[in-house]
Amino acid sequence: MSTYLEWRPKTGDIPTGPGVYRWLGANGRLLYVGKAKNLRARLSNYFAPLETLPERTRRMVTSAVDVTWTVVNTEREALQLEYTWIQEYSPPYNVRLKDDKSYPYMAVTLADEAPRVLMTRNHRIRGALYFGPFPKVYAVTEAMNLMLQVFPIRTCNDTNYRRAMDTGKPCFAGQIGKCGGPCSQKVTIAEHRAVVDDFVHFMETYDRSVAEELTVQMNEAAADFRYEDAAKLRDRVRALETLLEKSVVVLPDSADADVYGIVEDELSAAVQLFAVRGGRVRGVRGWVLDKELDVDRGTLVQQVLQDVYGEQSQRPAREVIVPTLPDDAEALAEVLTEIRGSKVQLRTAQRGAKADLLRTAGINAMEALKQYKLKRTADYVARTDALNDLQEALGMPEAPLRIEAYDVSHLQGTGIVASMVVFEDGLPKKRDYRRFNIADSTDDTDSIYQTLMRRLARLDEDEQAEQPAQDALAHASAEGDEGTTVVQEKRRFAYRPQLLLIDGGQPQVAAAARALRDSGHEGEITIAGIAKRLEELWLPDDPFPVILPRSSEALFLVQRLRDEAHRFAIVAQRKSRKTDIHTQLAEIPGIGPARTKSLIRHFGSVKRLRGASAEELTAVPGIGLETAKLIERTIGNAQRSDGSLE
Repeated sequence: MSTYLEWRPKTGDIPTGPGVYRWLGANGRLLYVGKAKNLRARLSNYFAPLETLPERTRRMVTSAVDVTWTVVNTEREALQLEYTWIQEYSPPYNVRLKDDKSYPYMAVTLADEAPRVLMTRNHRIRGALYFGPFPKVYAVTEAMNLMLQVFPIRTCNDTNYRRAMDTGKPCFAGQIGKCGGPCSQKVTIAEHRAVVDDFVHFMETYDRSVAEELTVQMNEAAADFRYEDAAKLRDRVRALETLLEKSVVVLPDSADADVYGIVEDELSAAVQLFAVRGGRVRGVRGWVLDKELDVDRGTLVQQVLQDVYGEQSQRPAREVIVPTLPDDAEALAEVLTEIRGSKVQLRTAQRGAKADLLRTAGINAMEALKQYKLKRTADYVARTDALNDLQEALGMPEAPLRIEAYDVSHLQGTGIVASMVVFEDGLPKKRDYRRFNIADSTDDTDSIYQTLMRRLARLDEDEQAEQPAQDALAHASAEGDEGTTVVQEKRRFAYRPQLLLIDGGQPQVAAAARALRDSGHEGEITIAGIAKRLEELWLPDDPFPVILPRSSEALFLVQRLRDEAHRFAIVAQRKSRKTDIHTQLAEIPGIGPARTKSLIRHFGSVKRLRGASAEELTAVPGIGLETAKLIERTIGNAQRSDGSLE
């Protein structure tokens, strides 16, 4: 592989102003669109030595044959042009929305002569104003029914409206009291437009003063003995109060904000949007993004906001609260201001109620990403594809039906614990998970070597234990003794793995290969190392990694194995620390590393130290009676709760 792209343009030929750049493939297809405050500085990052680029970025630039750019006057224009091209050409390396559902909205067709309200999933109705998104259709229907009791506006379709206006006969919905438009022959077009304005104002602000005004009118009607009018106003007030009660209050009544929670990993990002109007959560929307390139959090935020507001199906709130501000936050705020028609503040929140809501949105995004992964794992076809992809990528003779992944965790070289997680048929088999306490190790490679030597020794024991039981069973069958029962010793593992995945690069893989060789299992089990760049798998004695395609199900499976091994290692290491004598003694005031060594040296072993009385502990220089009693209680209680001696 060449160090640099042979066709790259001269640095001096690239302008230094703001603009949009496009990477083009051999067939002329647009591969990636990006914007920059300084085109020369941004593109220089892509033309760095290829071996220094992230794998997905390297794959993109090496598959391209040209890069072009368009200079604009401002960052704002760059944002708008970038979004336009992304929507028009759908470049494969840009962030891609993976929303598995379309959300229902309440829409008011303001461009019509007599605007109507309807539930829709279509975001492209000309001149429509949208409210939502709502989590379910019934939520939209319920909100519409309550709103129509307070602000009766048109609900019939355009055909019925035109027929009613041409003939002078009420539309069918108006005849049964379900339409309040001019087509019902009860109000004029101007009167109806005034009610529509009130409808929109309340949906945008949830202003409680509307209910207070209706209450005043109700009392006045009752005082004038207009009881029918008072009853209608009462029903409208009740509907309004019901609608207000159904919205969760999270911020002050004046708050108008869109709050975004974003959680990401190497492959995907989950987004949760809480739409807050009048201090109440009016809508919730969640979706998943596929990440093709390694973009930073700010760029991800910018692209998410462009997706949400770009088609102008949803107007931004007065405040847009995000976990991280993009570099071009000011320009992006200007674009949002133009879409809204009034000032929009793009900000993050560090404290207070808005920060709490931002954290809640982040928790929901984390759960959504977790559910997305679980749903993908449960797909039998996807698991089968993943195993077949791994077999092909690693050159294995068969699909790895049993995979074991290993990781090492420690705290500054102490409390070393290795984890082993097991996946069978692409699913976790938690009863086979194991942890290995490493008493002494020089580094991670030595820890991996010790762990695999112990694991492979168990593999031999299982096979040796299985053979006598199989012989006895065969003998009983040959004798025809149906009453003979052979109890087979429960093996520690179901069967040997086809693949060992090691968290690490070439050094860790070399240590694992040495363990296989020294244990006599060389050539029987495939080994691969998971590098920091998730799509790279390192094989023994191979100077170049195996690259898993971004669209491969195998990449998703490897990510799950890596994450599960890491999680289990951390949990095991924390448990080990809780029962570690050094950790327990360090929590006692006045006991540091020197006195801990003196205690262990005096008693000769941890077991004898744990069993020592307070009087015996005072024989150690520097240990008084009160400290001795505290030591006895601390390590004695730990021993009783743990149920074992170290």
